[in-house]
Formats: sequence, C-alpha cells, structure tokens
Amino acid sequence: MLDITRLRVIDAVARHGSVTEAAKELHYSQPSVSHHLARLETETGAQLLQRVGRGIRLTQSGRILADRAAEIIGRIDAAEAELSAHVGLTAGRVRMAGFSSAIGSLIPGAVAALARAHPGLQISLVDTHPIEAMELLRSGKIDVAVIFRYEETEPEADGIRLHYLLDDPLYLLSTTPAETLADFRDATWIAGCDRCRSHLVAMCAEEGFEPQIGYTSDDMVVMQALVAAGLGVTTIPGLALRSHSAEGIIAHQLPRSRRRIYAVTYGEPPDPPATAALLAALTAAAAG
Repeated sequence: MLDITRLRVIDAVARHGSVTEAAKELHYSQPSVSHHLARLETETGAQLLQRVGRGIRLTQSGRILADRAAEIIGRIDAAEAELSAHVGLTAGRVRMAGFSSAIGSLIPGAVAALARAHPGLQISLVDTHPIEAMELLRSGKIDVAVIFRYEETEPEADGIRLHYLLDDPLYLLSTTPAETLADFRDATWIAGCDRCRSHLVAMCAEEGFEPQIGYTSDDMVVMQALVAAGLGVTTIPGLALRSHSAEGIIAHQLPRSRRRIYAVTYGEPPDPPATAALLAALTAAAAG
C-alpha cells in the first residue's frame, strides 16, 4: 500500500522540480526526502526520477504517480475539512475558485455574508479561469467552482453538479451607437486569448463576418479602456460591467446572447455543511 507521506513528497517534488524546494515546503531534510523517494521506487517497482545534470526530473511513471498523488492528497484534505465541518460551522474550511468578473461583482458579497454568519469558518478564494477551476475541483483542491457556460459548451463529466446562479447577458461596447455585431464588421475588435474569444468569433460568424482582431486582452478593465480610447469595439458580460464601467463607452445588450453562471460541486450529495452554506450564500447574492 502506498504511504500518504511519500505521496506528499513526490507531489511536492513534481510541483517544485527540486528536492531542495520540496524539503523546504514539507519541513523535511533533503536526505529525508531522498529516502522517501527511494522507498517509493522500491514499493512501486518503478523508476520515478532521473538525474539531469545537478537536478532531477520525473520519468513518465513518476509523472503518472505524481498526478494521482495530487488527486489523492486533495481528496484527503477535502475529507478532513468535511469532518471538521461536521463539528459545526464554528470550525472547518471551505475553498472556492472563480473567474475575475464574478469575483469583481457577485462573490465578495457572498463571502462577506458567509464570514459574518460563521466567523470561525476558514474561507479561501482563487481567481482563475473556469477550465482551471474545474481541474482544481476534480482534484479535490477546492470545494466549489464558480464558472460560466454558453449554450454550446459541452456537458460536464459524471460527478459534476451544477448549481444555477444567474443568467449573465452579453453587451456590445463601442463609442458610437449600434445594435448588432454586423454594424462593426469593418471595425477593429478587442478580444480575449484564443481560448476566450471563441464565443465572439462564433457570434460574428452567425452574422456573416470574421472579426478583425487588433488587440488581445483577458482583462475586462483593459478592454473597456481600449474601447473608450476609440481603438476598437468588443463584447463584454454584464458581471464585468457591474464591477467596472469606463466613461465614454456605449453598452448595447445583445439579444439572445448570454452565458449562465453556476456554482459547481463534485461528488454525490449531500454537500458538507460548509459547502452547503457557501452555496446558499452565492445563491442569495445572485438573487440580490
């Protein structure tokens, strides 16, 4: 049977790429880390590490084990948090990840309300894209992910539970009046990274043109600033406008274009008390 301490060791080595840094994080000596790695190779019968110059790197077997170790550790940490929470919401913790426009508008009120109701509860928050948030959720490193989905988004895998929060309309931003994307078919467009701009490109294609993208940014404040300066046009979700609205821009709501905002949990119900309390706070904040 694999030892959880040794799994924590290979996880730390994989994340840092260094025995020295792993030892610092775990508060072990370097020889102790090396000993655990050697024992792990003996237990698994696989070579997990290779020497590269003065450093080390994981073999393919080592990478597979390290990835699984991260998932196992996340689940164990989550179980410890759940057990603590069952003592009552005066103890325990709840961990969440969300995307920037939700953190700038919806999430702070929910977290503040939860902290007031349960001051002994430890609450942590990570700002990250939905894809990364879902990876953190599946690996047990967070308890709740706040994500958005468009109609064309593929269904989530088994074990994922979506808790609907609200519909978030999409707006066309410019410095001159307009009603459709096609009104700016010849304009310069401001768009997110390749992964984030796919919905914009699809909407423009439906109106018969390909946007001429001159500026790329995932920062909603930067995108608004570029529009206000007359450098281009863009689309932006309502939550982003709620958290920040630049002077000099005209926001036109696009009909039939929206994204849905969800809080997401992993695994079968019921949720631990701390997670359930956070979901309730998010639902209340969305309704308000």
